[in-house]
Amino acid sequence: MIISVYGSGCATCKKLFELTQKAIEEMGTKNKVEYVTGQQGIQKIIELGAMKSPVLSVDGKIAMEGFTPDITKIKDAILKTAKK
Repeated sequence: MIISVYGSGCATCKKLFELTQKAIEEMGTKNKVEYVTGQQGIQKIIELGAMKSPVLSVDGKIAMEGFTPDITKIKDAILKTAKK
């Protein structure tokens, strides 16, 4: 499973990345979280067709757009998207 956070590099993007790392740790998986920012991050958001930033992606599919500080919601989004 490839888990990525895409964004411009703002504080909100960084916070989603940190929370996603914590969520993955709590889930007990050995997955790493990729963090892509700046022009590359923005380009990837456009390619995915997302309408909000930051974007949480699982295996190239949008799991979540925008920000939430709720780790449970992040875990649910990862699991739901991984099952698709």
